[in-house]
Amino acid sequence: CKNLKAERGLGPEDELDEQDKANIAASFQNVAIKHIEQRLKRAMKQCEEDPECQIKSLAVVGGVAANKELRSRLQAICDGCKEPWLMAVPPPRLCTDQGTMSAWAAIERIKVGSTDEAEGQDVFARFPFSGDMGE
Repeated sequence: CKNLKAERGLGPEDELDEQDKANIAASFQNVAIKHIEQRLKRAMKQCEEDPECQIKSLAVVGGVAANKELRSRLQAICDGCKEPWLMAVPPPRLCTDQGTMSAWAAIERIKVGSTDEAEGQDVFARFPFSGDMGE
């Protein structure tokens, strides 16, 4: 903002106009979404190249799932795969409340038979604890 204010001949206490603020916000959004797109394309490519990978769907959840531009660009990536991916996104009205999102995620898990019951599940430690903790 400092450079833009200088270009506009504004002092540090002066406000940018609404158009400049909108342009800054749009630029930030574009860069943030590009970052997500790059990561997603890399992950999808790995899945396509791995014959054991059965993942062919993407769930977009949380507050960011309400963003129309993000939804549109991620859908384009899903549609552009060799074998199109299914993109699951809740309606925007359900993307603002964490309790609602958690309930929606639970419904989706129930539909595919996912469970949190410990009995019969394999458990793997994320950190291999041992007697030697770096001593």
